[in-house]
Amino acid sequence: MTDEMRKRSTLREVAELAGVSMGTASKALNDRQHVRASTRVKVREAAAALSFTPNEAARSLIGGQTGTVGLITGDLEGRFSLPILMGAEDAFGAGRVSVLLCDARGDTIREKYHLDALLRRNVDGIIVVGSRTNPRPRLSGSLPVPVVYAYAPSESESDVSVVPDDTGAGALAAEHLLATGRRRIAHISGDPDYTAAHERADGIVAVLEQQGLSLVQGRPLFGAWSEHWGRTAVTRLLEAGDEFDGLVCGSDQIARGALDALRAGGRNVPRDVGVIGVDNWEPMTIGAFPMLTSVDLNLERLGREAAKLLFTSMAGPATAGIHRVHGRVVTREST
Repeated sequence: MTDEMRKRSTLREVAELAGVSMGTASKALNDRQHVRASTRVKVREAAAALSFTPNEAARSLIGGQTGTVGLITGDLEGRFSLPILMGAEDAFGAGRVSVLLCDARGDTIREKYHLDALLRRNVDGIIVVGSRTNPRPRLSGSLPVPVVYAYAPSESESDVSVVPDDTGAGALAAEHLLATGRRRIAHISGDPDYTAAHERADGIVAVLEQQGLSLVQGRPLFGAWSEHWGRTAVTRLLEAGDEFDGLVCGSDQIARGALDALRAGGRNVPRDVGVIGVDNWEPMTIGAFPMLTSVDLNLERLGREAAKLLFTSMAGPATAGIHRVHGRVVTREST
């Protein structure tokens, strides 16, 4: 990384030094109308003092034409990154900003390679999408462009992160089952090393406790994010003889397996047991029998929010910390 890249001044700094708004500074530097001659001189002197030389992408963003943003993902299959990418592109506006997608495949060396390549292309900002919602290390080094972390938050509280509200997703699932008259609710989820698994369980338990209820067996059953685990876990519940009339599954894949096991065990869904998943992944939900009710994490909205925060950061600091995007229940036949 060159010294020039490290020292690139921002439009906000130029505006502050000149004592004007960012909009006025932008108009003065781009020879727009409705700017006093004295103000134009003051802004240009401030820009010269700060060695402010915006690259062409930044200049075009100011002019509302074309820009370039990098999106680095660790999600090889695109399961989570593609909806986020679509949301980001929607927020930036068709034809205004190009988003360069780089797949790091969970490899820190590959991630560093892509980061350097994006910086050489003079991108105006970077969105980093994790493959799970566990906090991740921030990008190394002093970067000349703003970064927003999406899906997986940065470990640093000084960074800007946008994540799904997994606790809220669990709460929504439990509230939905309670609203349909279920009172004996079980919960099976995925890998206990995932933050999302525990946060979703916390949301479910909190809602049940408000109603004076508790989970069947007293605790969640953690395992894997797979249909096989869904079948295995439900088989265990049925063999244990614990009666339940509602089942929250930590993912739609788990729920698909759970539906198979309930059918094999002679339970009718939704008459005997209401089943709800999380993710609203259509290959799982629409292809299920019966079609699966699920909590949609609003990943496209998450992408739009990440893009908006990145756009804000291009002009000056955005609000640091974790921004959570709420989900919604999509009701289908299983409840």
